[in-house]
Amino acid sequence: TKRGLNFCRYADDANIYVKSEKSANRVMKSITRFIEEKLKLRVNKEKSTVDRPWKLKFLGFSFYRAKGEYRMRVPQKPIIKFKAKLKELTSRSNAMSMKYRFMKLKQVIVGWINYFAIADIKSILKTLDEWLRRRIRMCFWKQWKKIKTKYGNLVKLGIPNNKALQYANTRKGYWRTSNSPILNKTLTNKYLKNIGLVSISETYLLKH
Repeated sequence: TKRGLNFCRYADDANIYVKSEKSANRVMKSITRFIEEKLKLRVNKEKSTVDRPWKLKFLGFSFYRAKGEYRMRVPQKPIIKFKAKLKELTSRSNAMSMKYRFMKLKQVIVGWINYFAIADIKSILKTLDEWLRRRIRMCFWKQWKKIKTKYGNLVKLGIPNNKALQYANTRKGYWRTSNSPILNKTLTNKYLKNIGLVSISETYLLKH
C-alpha cells in the first residue's frame, strides 16, 4: 500500500499488478523476502509466479481484455466441477423425489451463482440451462418407467392417445428420448419452472 501498488488479496492468496515484467520480478523478490524474513511465513514457490493477468487464476476467476478494459470470467475448471455436481443430482440412477432433487439443485445453483455472479458468464449459463433441462426430462422418463405410466403421463400432458401410445413404446435410450420433440412439447421450460426447477441464467440475471 505504501508503494502505491495495485493488489487484490483474500486470506493468504494475493495478486499484485504492475506495468512490466521487470517490475513484477523485482516486486516478487522483495515481497517474498519480506514475507519470509520479516513475517516468518513460507511462500509457496510452485504457486507463486509472474505472468499476464489473463493467464492467471485468482479465487476461481481469471481475466480477459475487452473494449480497453479487463473483465472477469470463470475458467473451465470451476464450470466443469459445477456441471459435475448438477450431473450427480440429475443422475437417472439417483432415486430421489423430483421435489427433493429440485431443492438440492436450487441450493447448488444459488450458491455457485452467488460466488461467480461478478464474472461475465451469461452465455455459458444459457447452454448449461438447456443441458440441465434435458437431464431433468431424462429423469422424468426414467421415473415413469413402465409403458402404461409413460402413456398415462403423456396423455395428461396433452399428447393425443395414439401418439402417446407410440411414444411410450419407444426403444430409444433415455438420453436420446430426453431431447425428443414430444418431451420438449410436454415437459416445457415453463412447466419445469412452474414445478420448481430453478433457471441458472435467471438466477444470474437477478444478481445484475
